Amino acid sequence: MDQFILWGCYCDDALAKRTPFREEHLSRLSSLKKLGILITLGPTKCNKYVFGIFKADEKESIINLIKEDIYWKEGIWTEFEVYSWTQAF
Repeated sequence: MDQFILWGCYCDDALAKRTPFREEHLSRLSSLKKLGILITLGPTKCNKYVFGIFKADEKESIINLIKEDIYWKEGIWTEFEVYSWTQAF
């Protein structure tokens, strides 16, 4: 499996807007973590950006996972990019 990083942006006032969707979002992330797909994910301290590390066979599967997330569907995440990543250490 390859590793991929997610780099994306949150909407304005994301902390308030995410509240109704947070439990669904965290539950899904927990499931992805148990499956070994998600390594880590979270916001930057300024709450403007999201960063994550995933494992998958192909980039498209990560893109699809992100587009299926309630934060994407509800506009909490406003844009994202996925890059192949080589872990040096």
